[in-house]
Amino acid sequence: MSGPKAKLLALAAAVALMTGLPVRAFAMDVGANKAAVDRILDVEYPHLDALYKDIHQHPELGHHEVRTSTLLAKEMRDLGYEVTEHVGGTGVVAILHNGAGPTVMIRTELDALPMQEKTGLPYASTVQTDYDGKTTYVDHSCGHDIHMAAWVGTAKTLVELKSRWHGTVMFIAQPAEEDVDGAAGMIRDGLFTRFKKPDYGFALHDGPFEYGYINYKAGVFSSNSDSLDITFHGRGGHGAKPQQTIDPVLMASRFVVDVQAIVSRERDPLQMGVISIGAIQGGSAGNIIPDTVTLRGTIRSYDAKVRARMLDGVRRVAAAEAAMSGAPAPDVTIVDGGKSVVNDKALTERTAPVFKAAFGDKAVELEYPNTASEDYSEFILAGVPSVFFGIGVYSPERVAAAKAGGPPLPSNHSPEFAPVPEPTIRTGVEAMSLAVMNVLGAA
Repeated sequence: MSGPKAKLLALAAAVALMTGLPVRAFAMDVGANKAAVDRILDVEYPHLDALYKDIHQHPELGHHEVRTSTLLAKEMRDLGYEVTEHVGGTGVVAILHNGAGPTVMIRTELDALPMQEKTGLPYASTVQTDYDGKTTYVDHSCGHDIHMAAWVGTAKTLVELKSRWHGTVMFIAQPAEEDVDGAAGMIRDGLFTRFKKPDYGFALHDGPFEYGYINYKAGVFSSNSDSLDITFHGRGGHGAKPQQTIDPVLMASRFVVDVQAIVSRERDPLQMGVISIGAIQGGSAGNIIPDTVTLRGTIRSYDAKVRARMLDGVRRVAAAEAAMSGAPAPDVTIVDGGKSVVNDKALTERTAPVFKAAFGDKAVELEYPNTASEDYSEFILAGVPSVFFGIGVYSPERVAAAKAGGPPLPSNHSPEFAPVPEPTIRTGVEAMSLAVMNVLGAA
C-alpha cells in the first residue's frame, strides 16, 4: 500500500505506539476528512465570522436569549435541520438524520455575562439591560459567541459531508450556562424523552491559550461549583458613634479574610479548593453604618469530601464573625452549581488519536483538570458519555510575550477577554467535526 492512506496508517501506528491506544481508533480517514472540512471552511468562514461578530455585539443574559436563539434556529433550518425551539426556555434542538447509526449530541451555550466589555474591539458590545433591578452592561466575555459560530460551522460541514458518515446528529443550543441551570432545564423539559437520548456527546470551550491548539483529558475535566450568599445583620447608626451600632461592614470584612483559613488550613494541600468573594453590597453613605451587608461568592472543588469540608467551614466562619460582634446569626445560602464534568474514558481514548492525527503536537492532553465549572455535567449525569475539550484563542506572539513576563493573557470572564476569531473558530469546527464523524463512522 502506498500514498495518503499508507501515510495515515503509519501515523496511526506511531500515535498508537506513543499513547498505547489501539490502531482501530483510526477507522476514519482523518487526513482526508480534515482536508474536506478545511475546503468547506474556505468558503463558509466569512459567514461564520460575520455571525460571530453579530452575536458578540448583541449579547443576552441567561434565560433571556431570545434574539440569539432565534438567530441560531434560523441558521439550522436554512441548513436543513429539523428545529425545535423553546426547549427549557430559550433552548434550541436541531436534528439531522442520515441513515442508521448512533445519535451524537453537539452542544453550545447561548448566554453572556452581566459586565462591561473593555476590549476596544470595533465590534465590542455596548448593550445594557436590567439585571437584579439595576442597569448593567452585557458582554460575551466567556466566549460562548465563539462556541456558537463553531457550532453552526460544524453543522454546515456535517451537511456537506453526509456521504462520509451515517447516523443522527443532535445539535443543542443551551440557555443559561452561566446561571448553571440551563442544562437541567432542558432535561426537565424532555430533552431526552421528546428527542432520542444521544449515544455520545461533545462540547468545547475556548480559553486563554494559543489558537490552533486544543486540549483534552479523560476523567475529571472541570470543577464542582457552589454559589455563596451571606447577609450579615447588625444595627445601623451614625459613623461617628460606632459604639451605638453593631457594624455588619466589619463582620463582612473579617469574613472575607478569615474564610481563606478554610482553604489554607482545613483543605488538603494536594486537593483543589477555592473560595472567592466577588461582590459586597451594603451601605449608602460613608458616614452611615448600615443595618445589613450582603456577600456573594463562589466555591470550587474537585473532590466531594473537600467540597463538604469547605461548605461547613464557610458556615462556621460566618456564624463566628456574627457571634464576635454580638450580632444575630447571619443568613447563609449555599446553592449547588455545576458538578464536575467527567469525560468518558473510552470515548476520550477513541477521540484522542483523531485530535493527534489532525493537530499533531497542538493537541495536548492535560495533566490536571480545569478549575472553572460547567453545567454540561448535567448531560453526563443523565447518562450521555461525553468528551468536553478546549480550544485556544490567542496569537502565538501574545502567548509568548505573556510567558516572557509581558502583559498577562486576559482569561474568560475578564472584561478584556478578546479571542482572535480566525483561526479560533476554524479550529473549533475542525476539531468538533472530526470528533463527531469519528463516532458516526464511514457511510
